Amino acid sequence: MELFPSQHAEALDLPDGEVLFYRAPWPELLNDVFFEELASGIAWREGHIKLFGRTYQQPRLLAWYGDPGASYRYSGVLNEPLPWLPVLRDLRERCEALTGARFNSMLANLYRSERDGMGLHADDEPELGPKPVIASFSLGESRVFRMKHRHRKDLKPRRLTLDSGSLLVMKGDTQRNWKHEVPKERMACGPRINLTFRWVEPELLRG
Repeated sequence: MELFPSQHAEALDLPDGEVLFYRAPWPELLNDVFFEELASGIAWREGHIKLFGRTYQQPRLLAWYGDPGASYRYSGVLNEPLPWLPVLRDLRERCEALTGARFNSMLANLYRSERDGMGLHADDEPELGPKPVIASFSLGESRVFRMKHRHRKDLKPRRLTLDSGSLLVMKGDTQRNWKHEVPKERMACGPRINLTFRWVEPELLRG
């Protein structure tokens, strides 16, 4: 039995990685009321990242939700999960039904304008396991999603536009071999919400 249904999914041509793209798996969620429910209901906070011994404010707002004990360490900061909101629990169940994977946590990102973004990184923290499945759901403004191979310079970076209502699923060796980012934009754009569902194993936390 295949982990992911092929219907309505596009498999990206990605050497050393496995990525599926659903353009609009749940059209009924594409409305301003649903976006505003998430924008106002999620407990957004400013995040910080440590680079070369210095702490910087991340150019976006964050929130971490999950089952009890689903802790996640990022850039030296231990994130304890907030309890699921009903709307987030519903989205988790939708992602699980579509992908066949299980998720016990979710990182929410709010890109407020073109000045917000996320630099190149891989979701390869120990608690995610060696081959994590990550389901990334987007709402609001369309933004570019860029992927770059971590080892092969002969492969050009890949670019994909994530429109409102789309779902990107990364699995297999994708995090081991590819980094990804949401670059800042030059042109003015409105807010975007991104919800990335994942499974964490707290006993694998390092440090």
